Amino acid sequence: MNIILLAGSNRKDATSTRLSAFVGDIISKSGHQAHLFDLYEKPLPFYSPDDEYDSTDTISELQKVMRQSDAIVLATPEYHSSISGVLKNALDHLGQEHFRGKAVLSMSSAGGAVGTSSLQQLQAIVRNLHGINSAEWISIGGAQRNWFAESHTDHEGSGGEVTERIRRVTHSFLELASRIKG
Repeated sequence: MNIILLAGSNRKDATSTRLSAFVGDIISKSGHQAHLFDLYEKPLPFYSPDDEYDSTDTISELQKVMRQSDAIVLATPEYHSSISGVLKNALDHLGQEHFRGKAVLSMSSAGGAVGTSSLQQLQAIVRNLHGINSAEWISIGGAQRNWFAESHTDHEGSGGEVTERIRRVTHSFLELASRIKG
């Protein structure tokens, strides 16, 4: 399968982007293609229904990789109990044709213990776009988030329980995506 990971932060070393890379590595090691689309590295213009942005290279690229994906991972930092403006803006540039009938895994990185408010909002957005929410989500916060504050390979650092939970949830998501794809 071809899976897009949309990292929705505008921070250079965002833990949500590092989490996306970690999950992308799990996906790749499971025999699937993982493509990380980092909104920090590829910022998008503000969405406006009055303007045509399809001609910008970055929006065209995002729409193309989303259309070609078999499943989607959305990652966001949690800001004020919500998703990042950067991710919301990217989702506004997309539509049902990018999500319809695809499995979607939602992930967040919160400054506190967990980021469930942003995850609930992502799941509502995914339903509205006719995507299929994974039964589980991934939220890191506190000490779990600290492990992602620096780069690690699969064999470095302790990571412990959080990395095992992330692996389990990612494999559950891959199983859902595989069943949907048929």
